[in-house]
Amino acid sequence: MTAYQPPTALPSALLNRADMRAAIAAHDFGTVFLLARAEASISYSKIAAECGIKPERVSALARGDGSVTTFEKIATIADALRIPGHMLGLTPRTWEATEHPIRHPSTSTGTTDMSRNGDSAVRRREFFKASASAGLAVGLPELTPYTTCRRIGRDVPDQLRQRTARMRRLDDILGGGDTYRVYLGEYQATKTVLREASYTEETGRALLSVLAEQAQQAGWAAFDAGNHPDARGLYEDSHRAATEAGDAALAGNALAFLAYLRINGDRVAGVETAEQSCRTAGADAPPGVRALLHERLAWAYAVAGRVSETERALHAAEAALNDGDGSPQPDWVAWVDRDELRIMTGRCWTELRRPLRAVPILDDVLTRYDDTHARDKSLYLSWLAESYMAAHEVEQAATITSRILLRRGRVRATTPTYRTHPAAAHRPSGTASGSRDAGESRRVSGQPALSGEVVSSIQRR
Repeated sequence: MTAYQPPTALPSALLNRADMRAAIAAHDFGTVFLLARAEASISYSKIAAECGIKPERVSALARGDGSVTTFEKIATIADALRIPGHMLGLTPRTWEATEHPIRHPSTSTGTTDMSRNGDSAVRRREFFKASASAGLAVGLPELTPYTTCRRIGRDVPDQLRQRTARMRRLDDILGGGDTYRVYLGEYQATKTVLREASYTEETGRALLSVLAEQAQQAGWAAFDAGNHPDARGLYEDSHRAATEAGDAALAGNALAFLAYLRINGDRVAGVETAEQSCRTAGADAPPGVRALLHERLAWAYAVAGRVSETERALHAAEAALNDGDGSPQPDWVAWVDRDELRIMTGRCWTELRRPLRAVPILDDVLTRYDDTHARDKSLYLSWLAESYMAAHEVEQAATITSRILLRRGRVRATTPTYRTHPAAAHRPSGTASGSRDAGESRRVSGQPALSGEVVSSIQRR
């Protein structure tokens, strides 16, 4: 008997095309649907019927509006379009045993080494080349598509964590619009391993810790791309995974992310969540973690207008940095240093309308900040411009804002655009979204900085 072949099955020639492989690896199903219709005459109505998606939703995805993130729906799409599981970070699909549309890279059954050659590695390299508009050389280890029905070793979580650390460097140069689907794909792949592989209890806890870290990275990218609902969901997933893993530092960090989102609509809830993040991590957390969480707490206090508590939290962050004895820190706090703390200090004094304290700090540290980090520097400069405005130095604020506008098109991120958008000028201070980290601008909240007066000054130039 011939196996059922859905009318939406992608032809092998299209499935092997570089642009299709890149879209699949990135979980960019809008592009997948668009290519299926344009290159294989597969209508959106057929795709909708086979995938269990409303036709208008398929059209919206093809226009770049929204994304597909749930495991169940991704698996359904894989089956409907006959996309082999390993291309999406899934286990081999049941139909693959008879159809074999693409041969899997050979894998030794006696090792879990992640540095293998094969189609998956090629696809991911092609995707990063297409995404890295800044010419970033990622140098990632290759990703092995695990046969998750078998038992995996305790070395796998360490390999995944190392890969996650390398992938985090993408965020130094690219915006969330470029990285979100990449990070989400990594998160989904680890969820699949957790769900379907066999492992010891210790390895399971380590995998949950990695999953929590990946969820935070994907959540930050979602936020930076302007997708706040997905960011919130990923932060909540991260908190659950970290708590189950017994990783107090990551659980505290997930709460700090949530605090940055909550401070927007409910300052009391935002402050309470930020305080809870420090308690959750505890006094025994690594110095870098304590410094980061207290920086974020300082920002929550500043947005709430609590001056003395802000200063106390900043002092606690500085004390944590001074406690550092050179011991290894988690990679996700590697960026936290004294310059980042000074930037957060300047941001807090800006938010508290103390420009005489904010301007010297921000001006000093930003003269040393690397211009290659276009998004980060643009966001940091926005607080400097805001402080100059608070000091009624309109021309100086306009000069700095002009520099921001020259940089903001280099990365696909919403935060620099929002803080420099004229329409945001009349919103009250402290009402915009939070960010991933306290001292980073990949890591910042995006409340508006410009006034109409600054915009007018720029337009006169």
